[in-house]
Amino acid sequence: MTVIPPTSEALSRIADALERLSPPPAAPTDLAGADAFIWQAAEPRLVPVPHVNRVDLALLKGIDRSRDTLRENTERFAAGLPANNALLWGARGMGKSSLVKAVHATVSASQPLKLVEINRDDIESLPVLLNEVRGTPHRFVLFCDDLSFDVGDSSYKALKTVLDGGIEGRPDNVIFYATSNRRHLMPREMIENERSTAINPGEAVEEKVSLSDRFGIWLGFHPCSQDDYLDMIRGYVRRYNLEIEATDLRAEALEWAATRGSRSGRTAWQFIVDLAGRLGAKLT
Repeated sequence: MTVIPPTSEALSRIADALERLSPPPAAPTDLAGADAFIWQAAEPRLVPVPHVNRVDLALLKGIDRSRDTLRENTERFAAGLPANNALLWGARGMGKSSLVKAVHATVSASQPLKLVEINRDDIESLPVLLNEVRGTPHRFVLFCDDLSFDVGDSSYKALKTVLDGGIEGRPDNVIFYATSNRRHLMPREMIENERSTAINPGEAVEEKVSLSDRFGIWLGFHPCSQDDYLDMIRGYVRRYNLEIEATDLRAEALEWAATRGSRSGRTAWQFIVDLAGRLGAKLT
C-alpha cells in the first residue's frame, strides 16, 4: 500500500484549523490597574485584587518597633533607595501578615507600590514571577505568608537562589517579605537530623539555617502582655464605635482570652467580632 504524503496546502489547512481551535492567549495583566495582585503560578499570571483584607496600621498594638522598622524599609524601597528583604517570624496571631498589608497600604497611599502575594507551594515559580515584573516601571513587594519548609522539602534551595538574585541579580524593583512561625523557616528536628546524620554536621546545619540569613531584616513577634491585649481591644472599640462600659469590656475581654488560653492580636479581633455581633453593630 502506497502512502501519499500530505501536500503543503493540506498541512497549511490543518495548521489553520488547529490555530482556530486553540484558546486565545491570555491578555497581559494591567499592572497599573490595581495596587495588589495574587500570583497564579499554574497559568501563570498576576490576578488583580480589588479589595485587600487588612486593618489600619494604627490598630496594630504592641509591635511598635517592628512596625516602624518595616514601614521605614518599605518607604525607602518605594522611593527607589536600597532596602532589605524582611522575615517576620514568631508567635501566631500577633499581626505578622497584618503588618505587611497595613504597611503596604500606608506607603502606597503616598508612593506607587504594588503588593503581590505568592502561595508557599508556588515558591519554585518565583523565577517566572520575577521575569514577569522585571523591567516594568512599577515597584513590587512580593509577599509569602506562613512560609516554612518541612523534612524532605528541597524547594528552599530555589528560594535561596532567588533571594540572592542568581546570575541576573534580584530585580531592583522587587523586594521579598515573608512571615513564618519559625525563625529559620525549618523545624528544629529537620536541622538536628542534619546535624546527627551528615558527614560534616556543621556544614549541613549551615546549609539549612543560611536561608534565613538571606533576609536582611528579622522582626520577632512574641506573645503580648495583658496591657497590650487590652490596648488592642480598646483600639478596635474606638475604631468601630462599639458602645460598652469600660469595666464590662475589660472583664469580658480577659474572660475571652482565658477561655482560649492565649492573648494575641488574633484573639483580640475574634473577641471584637463576637462583641459587635452581640451588640448588633457592623464592622465597616
